[in-house]
Amino acid sequence: MSGKDQDRELGMGREITRRDFLNGIGIAVGSSLVAANPTWLEAFGVPQSPFAPEKDPSYYPPAKTGLRGSHDGSWEVAHDLRDGNRAWADSADDGESYDLIVVGAGISGLAAAYFYRKFAGKQCRILLLDNHDDFGGHAKRNEFQAGKRLLIGYGGSQSIEAPGNYSKESIGLLKELGIDVHRFYKYYDQKLFDSMRLKEAVFFDKETFGTDRLVPQKGLHYFGLNFTLENVSQIPIAEAARRDLFRLQHASVDYMPDLTADQKKSKLIKTSYKDFLLQYVKVHPHVVKVFQSSTHDLFAVGIDAVSAYDCAREGFAGFKGMHLPKSDEPNAELDEPYIFHFPDGNASLARILVRSLVPGALPGHSMEDIVTARANYAGLDDASSPVRIRLNSTAVKVKHVGDPANAKEVEVTYVRGGKAHRIRGANCILACYNMVIPYLCPEMADQQKEALAYCVKLPLVYTNVQIGNWKAFQKLGISAIYAPGAYFSNVTLDFPVSMGGYHYPNSPTESCLLHLLRTPCEPGLNCKDQYRAGRFELVSTKFETFERQVRDQLGRTLSAGGFDPARDIQAITVNRWPHGYAYEYNALFEPLDRLESERPCVIGRQPFGRIKIANSDADGHAYTNTAIDQGYRAVREIVGASS
Repeated sequence: MSGKDQDRELGMGREITRRDFLNGIGIAVGSSLVAANPTWLEAFGVPQSPFAPEKDPSYYPPAKTGLRGSHDGSWEVAHDLRDGNRAWADSADDGESYDLIVVGAGISGLAAAYFYRKFAGKQCRILLLDNHDDFGGHAKRNEFQAGKRLLIGYGGSQSIEAPGNYSKESIGLLKELGIDVHRFYKYYDQKLFDSMRLKEAVFFDKETFGTDRLVPQKGLHYFGLNFTLENVSQIPIAEAARRDLFRLQHASVDYMPDLTADQKKSKLIKTSYKDFLLQYVKVHPHVVKVFQSSTHDLFAVGIDAVSAYDCAREGFAGFKGMHLPKSDEPNAELDEPYIFHFPDGNASLARILVRSLVPGALPGHSMEDIVTARANYAGLDDASSPVRIRLNSTAVKVKHVGDPANAKEVEVTYVRGGKAHRIRGANCILACYNMVIPYLCPEMADQQKEALAYCVKLPLVYTNVQIGNWKAFQKLGISAIYAPGAYFSNVTLDFPVSMGGYHYPNSPTESCLLHLLRTPCEPGLNCKDQYRAGRFELVSTKFETFERQVRDQLGRTLSAGGFDPARDIQAITVNRWPHGYAYEYNALFEPLDRLESERPCVIGRQPFGRIKIANSDADGHAYTNTAIDQGYRAVREIVGASS
């Protein structure tokens, strides 16, 4: 079959919801590539003065499909800054002055604004700048329409994980915002898929395993837990590999008998799970292929770049007889069920924060009514509001007015609509990607800039696919699929959450959302280099490529259930995050004996005059509570210094 015939069969020429470029030019116009060309703007009818796409009644980023996440128009100015292509010396003074300027309107930046206002009073003037066309950072909301029915998906920050482990500041913030996490026990239907006898499955692709085969059996889990003899016999690997896989799952063997428990721990921390399987368990190499992508959703790299000890803590196979020391480190997923999830993930948390900060930004008053509330983007940057949120605005320079040790103000230069503007604030919190800060603040000491540049965010792709119905999943008896060799390592039905006026489509005859995960990496490299390779891939991948991969993988995986990608796919939103979640130190490649004060994130986040640093990067953990806590710490550094 020719490429054109295959594309036709996949439905590449079919009409789906595609609003990723032309219809969204008023939103994507933040791109320096577009905004710098007045002819383009005039051709699409975009007003040039003043630049205010948010005032357009049709401006509503959550409803956009196509390429989202780090969308075109959000990153080009920052890349110009990084590459030294522009100096923006011709910036215009806006004549605006604030008590606090926050760079980054993600959860950390929004939380910082909330805490600062709590300390400084409701009349303090705060401006939040963000380079994206929507607030929330990685807490991205994706909306779809199925007739008159609204479908809501998450395009980034997924859940309030293990709230029982939150600090008093982070759980206190949730309570003050009216978020009662215990209500999710009612809203999240933990029994739905079990009641329909839907289980996990593994899709083995022909490119990796020689044939396409879906193995939907009870006990098959993407961590590789509880493979039965029947399960293993269906996996398309060598017979010797099947025996080794079964042994790995069920045998209770100490693979390091000459070491003490603590010595085993130290050894496993510096041994990848791949090497543990090959060198200690001595499995057939085909077993490695089965597990290679099983760590993608946890670490954004394969088992070649994750320590065996981390895999042991997560319940991977091979450690039953190892008698490892009991960990005193909390494992959030074992402490509480993974159910604390709004339909749009933590975008609802960001939306509640915005509602509390900007009057009239979103209607309602509860955690339930926020789910279907429609944001008023035209009111986010209202001059009459003490707190303002200015989207499509990329900071390019942050400097003290005078000597940093004695300065009374900070000047921030940002680019909006292709033009540079200057504003001033008594204080500034940088709640953005920490690695960009050395470019924003070149006057910082080299040691601090080097520490800030240490983090390399984890690249990932969260793709939401609207399908006409999910009868194929029902017929096949599956709700989630792990695909160890495929383009997307995980395909799942969306979380079954119903709350407020939103109802999960719990009948297989209804249109629903699928969630597909891709974490691009380059096996064989250290984790940072794998992240860099993945970042390059995402920046250079077009929507057409993502769409073709979505259609091909779903068609091959679900064909036995009657799924037709040309007929059943209705819309695709690809949330690409080249700079995704915060970098977490990887003990496989980094020192074990580093003191807390010596961690690069701790050195990098130190106050720099009137400039403070937040974001989950500042603690080296990619969690919502970390983002909140770092926003709080940055604010305390301000109010503590002034009290």
